[in-house]
Amino acid sequence: MSYQEERFIAELAVQRATLFTQKVFFEKAKGTVSKDDKSPVTIGDFGAQALILQAIRKNFPGDEIVAEEEASSLRENKELSAEIWEQVKDIKLQDVEGDSLLGGPIPSEQAMLDLIDQGKSAGGPKGRIWALDPIDGTKGFLRGGQYAVCLALIEDGDVKVGAIGCPNLPVDDSATLSVGIGAHQAESSGNGVLFSTVKGTGAFSRPLTNGSLAASKPISMRPVPDITHAVFCEGVEAAHSSQSDNAAVAERLGITNPSVRLDSQAKYCSIARGAGDIYLRLPVKKNYQEKIWDHAAGDLLVREAGGQVTDIYGHRLDFSKGRTLATNTGVVAAPKAIQDQVIDAVKFVLKL
Repeated sequence: MSYQEERFIAELAVQRATLFTQKVFFEKAKGTVSKDDKSPVTIGDFGAQALILQAIRKNFPGDEIVAEEEASSLRENKELSAEIWEQVKDIKLQDVEGDSLLGGPIPSEQAMLDLIDQGKSAGGPKGRIWALDPIDGTKGFLRGGQYAVCLALIEDGDVKVGAIGCPNLPVDDSATLSVGIGAHQAESSGNGVLFSTVKGTGAFSRPLTNGSLAASKPISMRPVPDITHAVFCEGVEAAHSSQSDNAAVAERLGITNPSVRLDSQAKYCSIARGAGDIYLRLPVKKNYQEKIWDHAAGDLLVREAGGQVTDIYGHRLDFSKGRTLATNTGVVAAPKAIQDQVIDAVKFVLKL
């Protein structure tokens, strides 16, 4: 299979959902409920999930979906549900044909809730399963920093398609990550990137638009002839990755530049296009299992851009075990030429 239809629908769906999140982002119409891990869930999370699931259901009705959110809290909170519906109901691409391909406007508030609830697949090793994170980096979203809308197709445990919308990353692929990129980003015509990939075809970026897809161009990781000059990035939240261990790995590698901290799979996207070089997500809790929707699209994007993505032991991420990366611990992503060197430093620091 070429997966070109899946890629096209994924890109359009992510673009439309990102358009919605930007509307919420800049109007600051944020509503929150609690999740098990106490991180904020925004209006954008629920609305983006409904919009993307509508597109998948219309075009690939037999596929399963693993998504982060479910609608039980909204069914109990009528006020929040109504506020989300008010934001979602008029969202559309200015490309009429493209918007129609995605299913057009969601017909009702009840339909929105029903769509949100269709992401409950258990995942696993067989069949076609879409993994969706409607807003990856909710804390980045709330603080006005980096966040991403992430969608991937996994078939028989193997990631085949990835699409990631990063509304607050610069369009310029050659712009090296700046230390302040994870902080509040002002609305700018120079920001907004849609990344995509199909296994075996390379990685691409294009500017986000509010209509049809813009022209794309190939991206690739940059060579790192001297690892001491590498730019490495990590999460903003200390609860998500051990920043002290990350710093020790950097020191072991001789990297003196400060780490760049930003939320979401924008980290995968940034190293895939050569704006950075190394992404470390080292474990902070012994038994924590990463969610597949937090990594599937970014994993394929980096590998198609000439990099490697493994856990801290050097094992490929395994997306066939359900809703989590149950057999993996942590994440290390880097260009192929230096991946082993980074893994060796990680093992030394973590005493593996």
